Amino acid sequence: MASIRHNDPVEGGTSADPVLDAAREVVLAVGVRRTTLTDVARRAGLSRMTIYRRWPDVHALVADLMTREWLRVAGRFATEDPVTAAVATVGALRGHPLWRKIVEVDPELLLPYLLWRRGASHEVMLSLVGSAVARGQERGTVRPGDPARLAGTVVLTAQSFLLSGPVLLAPLTGDALDAELTELLERYLRP
Repeated sequence: MASIRHNDPVEGGTSADPVLDAAREVVLAVGVRRTTLTDVARRAGLSRMTIYRRWPDVHALVADLMTREWLRVAGRFATEDPVTAAVATVGALRGHPLWRKIVEVDPELLLPYLLWRRGASHEVMLSLVGSAVARGQERGTVRPGDPARLAGTVVLTAQSFLLSGPVLLAPLTGDALDAELTELLERYLRP
């Protein structure tokens, strides 16, 4: 997967982008493997060359789409304390249509981000959680420690609950998974 391209969803906010919107529709309809830049261009009402100027391939486009979508979710909770933000983000992503489609149809797409590399989404999530941890430390609600290290542990834990929680803790419901994640993170971050 390629990193963020010219239309950086992180720097450019989470506003609508007709190409990313079209890519979302195509991926939701057919999955990532069956998505082509031609299909996205057709859905967006643009030429293929317009798409190729911004993204060299479908994987780069889908990487930007995932970053935009995950940040839209996480951004809704960015001002919350780190536990509330992490648990709410995991719960929202668990039900997110793009997340569900990728997990159900193209789970191998997530493997590089689990084993080999940090993507743009990881970087922004770490920054958001790190800021929340630092705010909590200033208020005395989060224990002392390196905010980046604490944030990394929170993101790692939240990611495991998102990916493996439904399998390893079955038959727990989403609410029960969220309660377990809350308990774990509260104990970890408690001063």
